[in-house]
Amino acid sequence: IGTHRAWVVMVLVLLCSIHSLLAAPVQQGLEQSEAAPNKLNMTVKGVFESLLNFFRPMTCRLSNERPLIPCQVESLNASECLKNHCCPMKIGQDLQCHMPVKDDVQLAIRLILLTGGGFLILGLLPICCCAILQRSPCINPLQRISKKVRQMAQERRERREQ
Repeated sequence: IGTHRAWVVMVLVLLCSIHSLLAAPVQQGLEQSEAAPNKLNMTVKGVFESLLNFFRPMTCRLSNERPLIPCQVESLNASECLKNHCCPMKIGQDLQCHMPVKDDVQLAIRLILLTGGGFLILGLLPICCCAILQRSPCINPLQRISKKVRQMAQERRERREQ
């Protein structure tokens, strides 16, 4: 019973970590914005977009190596900038919108976790199957009581009763 609970907890932790990795990265000011979605979009397009977001993570963090590409936004408003999937940035008093950049660190972390989880599942699955099937009397003939042993036990019981 203890081992079963440990496996259930491990599977739940793995599922929660995968769910949090599939979520789109939170951008600055998105939680106060009207553009934040309230419900999960579970259509084919929504699933494809979340899968694409998983393998192409974007961030609004500035990087010295990459130049900032400006967004074409009609009004310079933070919520308009976020609605167009751009990153608002305040320089002095001016608000500028720029395109998010590819987050290589987040992509590396996600791929390492995905690969490690795959190896963990592929490594532990045969061990778990063998442990479960070894105790099964249907698969393992050594777990079944043979007819001779059953007859001998019945004869002993009859002798004790007489």
